[in-house]
Amino acid sequence: MFDNKQIAVVIPCHNEELLLSKVIDTLPAFVDRVYIIDDYSTDNTQNVALECCNNDKEKLTYIRHEVNQGVGGAIATGYKEALKENIDVTVVMAGDGQMDPSDLIPIIEPIVDDTADYTKGNRLFSGDAWNIIPRVRYIGNSLLSLLTKIASGYWHVADSQSGYTAISLKTLRTIDWDKMYKRYGQPNDLLVKLNIYNFRVKDVPIKPIYGIGEKSGIKPLRMIPKLSWLLFKLFIHRMVQKYVIRDFHPLVFFYLLAFLLLPIGTIFGSYLFMYRIMIGPIEETSALFASLFIITGMQFLLFAMWFDMESNKDLK
Repeated sequence: MFDNKQIAVVIPCHNEELLLSKVIDTLPAFVDRVYIIDDYSTDNTQNVALECCNNDKEKLTYIRHEVNQGVGGAIATGYKEALKENIDVTVVMAGDGQMDPSDLIPIIEPIVDDTADYTKGNRLFSGDAWNIIPRVRYIGNSLLSLLTKIASGYWHVADSQSGYTAISLKTLRTIDWDKMYKRYGQPNDLLVKLNIYNFRVKDVPIKPIYGIGEKSGIKPLRMIPKLSWLLFKLFIHRMVQKYVIRDFHPLVFFYLLAFLLLPIGTIFGSYLFMYRIMIGPIEETSALFASLFIITGMQFLLFAMWFDMESNKDLK
């Protein structure tokens, strides 16, 4: 226990035979329960996990998916196990050794102190992150984090794709884990759901760890188009749920006008540009109208974002 609070760690893993035992062995002694969720590994992960469980049957629980569900599905399975046992604080640590156990206390302290409902590790906070994290992953995570700020309303969360998190029991009980996005977009989906319920989310600086033998099949830059569409749908869902159904806010009108005027101005402006290049001079008033649509649309968009930031400024 930590400060009279039960602590559980969910370890989602898929083909993590190399580092799983190290992750388990280096967990702090105050961790009460460990849920190892094997998401249909095809290597020796199962045997490694079972051996660890045999060494500490009271603390460790092993669960295997017979069908690969994705990291989000594995996390949801672990969360539901923690919910059954009414664990006060549940942490997620990957089985690839990229999450430093020494960061566990800073991750759980805001939950234990009741200053946050959900905490998220921020690997980008350190100035050394650019030199430690592979460039492609750094750029991909930064772009996805920017889009997630807009979609989720948590403008202060800088590393949306970080999987090193902690969640309170109250929050655990509120979210429907059967409806959680099951793959790489799980942290983005969860942030949107947390914002709809006005849960407090805190960014916690952590040390990025790479080059220790971990394996990753995720290509962040390739995931951006797919996740961008997911984030757009999540953004619309949040606008409807939070600012129309639960409590009306005029910022929805600003976003609607921005989404109407910006495409019109961009398409009209592009048409005029091509006309000028390929055919000849255009009317000055036409160019003026295109500029007006674009400028006005940008103003509506920026005001909508500002209203959203003000509305969510206490959720950190």
